[in-house]
Amino acid sequence: MSDPIYLDYNATTPLDPRVLDVMLPYFTQVYGNAASNDHAFGLEAKRAVDKAREQIAALINARPDEIIFTSGATESDNIAILGIAEKYAHKGNHIITCVTEHKAVLDVCHKLERDGNRHGKFEITYLPVDQFGLVDPEAVRQAVTPQTILISIMAANNEIGTIAPIAEIGAIAAEYDLFFHTDAAQAGGHIALDVQTMNIHMLSLSAHKMYGPKGIGVLYRRRSNPRVQLEPVIYGGGHERGLRSGTLNVPAIVGFGEAARLAKKEMVAEDEKFRAWTQQMYRQLVDELGDVHLNGHPTQRLPHNLNVSIPGIKARALIPQLKDVAIATGSACTSAEVKPSHVIQALGFGDGRAHSALRISVGRLNTNAQIKQAGKSLISAVQQLRVI
Repeated sequence: MSDPIYLDYNATTPLDPRVLDVMLPYFTQVYGNAASNDHAFGLEAKRAVDKAREQIAALINARPDEIIFTSGATESDNIAILGIAEKYAHKGNHIITCVTEHKAVLDVCHKLERDGNRHGKFEITYLPVDQFGLVDPEAVRQAVTPQTILISIMAANNEIGTIAPIAEIGAIAAEYDLFFHTDAAQAGGHIALDVQTMNIHMLSLSAHKMYGPKGIGVLYRRRSNPRVQLEPVIYGGGHERGLRSGTLNVPAIVGFGEAARLAKKEMVAEDEKFRAWTQQMYRQLVDELGDVHLNGHPTQRLPHNLNVSIPGIKARALIPQLKDVAIATGSACTSAEVKPSHVIQALGFGDGRAHSALRISVGRLNTNAQIKQAGKSLISAVQQLRVI
């Protein structure tokens, strides 16, 4: 095939051409600084930013003034966790999270646990998950102590696609008067999120996971009932209500707003199509290869995610054989060694399943023909490796 088939939408999505069209004028025509409100150039840029806040807020049922622009969900996670740890250390030093979180959450928690901050070290509870990658809300409840100040559980897992019981966990946080943060980078624009009904106090998003530009994200920070106060992580100018200083990236912000608008409009129809594709590919793999294990929850999962392990096949050996299909493995490479995915390991099936895990994620630019061809290519590559 002349062009490879892209099936790694969980890693990043291509920029939607409609999003690009909306962004282009803000590179060359509307180039004012959104913080320069003394002239028309700055005011026009500010109006564009305000519109994007409204569009992103509408996606998660928030208020526009609760949207803080960042460089992405990683930065948003850092601001949320470090900001709470600094601001509310006088109330407690205990944080509850989960073993399958993204490293943007886990590494911050490890740092607070190891080094602490100016108030001292923190105690972190890393909750386990079941064989489907679900954290038990009752385990969250049991982990709460008088020192707990924050619960941080991701909305949907970036590797196995399992959707967490966010509303139930939010209710527990509200019951104990705790702050609840969720990394929703994978969920935003793909499944319905409502920060009000789910009792979410902070939420992280990245535009490039929903067909927007890279390098732009948001942190939703609730401003009432309860009001969430955070210590800044970046200083210098007081931008974004003092939480994230720096000149706003207006073209990217405009693109994020348009991506959010399109996602809200098209999400339901797309999810139906994507779920049909992932189910079709899974059946195709099982029918042709036999022994294929599904990783993640069979139904409570992102519609566009399929994570499977094929016993006896090393994912790192399989990927180079797929010349015409781009998918991801279940292992993270370091400079010295290949480590099995901490997410797959947490399911309790052993390192072998993690080393043989493949993440296939479909998206907006795929076609029916591509899905069928990708399945055939994957099956052929596995069969060749089995012969070897």
